[in-house]
Amino acid sequence: MTGKSFIAYLRTSPEKRDEMIALQTELKSLVFEQEPDAIVYELLQSDEDPDRFAVVATFRDDAAFDKHMHIDFHDRLVPPIVACLAEEMTLDFYRSHG
Repeated sequence: MTGKSFIAYLRTSPEKRDEMIALQTELKSLVFEQEPDAIVYELLQSDEDPDRFAVVATFRDDAAFDKHMHIDFHDRLVPPIVACLAEEMTLDFYRSHG
């Protein structure tokens, strides 16, 4: 079995930083409460640039990732997260093995 992971790189404006952190924190909490096949979901903030973030997530398999992408709270929280961004996010996908 291979896991499906992503790393999303986000940049927010200083005035939207706290809002984005609050939304991501709520999203992370709901992921762990309602998605047992989410192994990792973490928001990381840069030490050098407080407006730069990475979201690292790993799901047990493609089905778990697909569930994440279509769960009700994802649809509620992601649009306001995107609205906090100062530039388009980049999203890279990876596979874990073993």
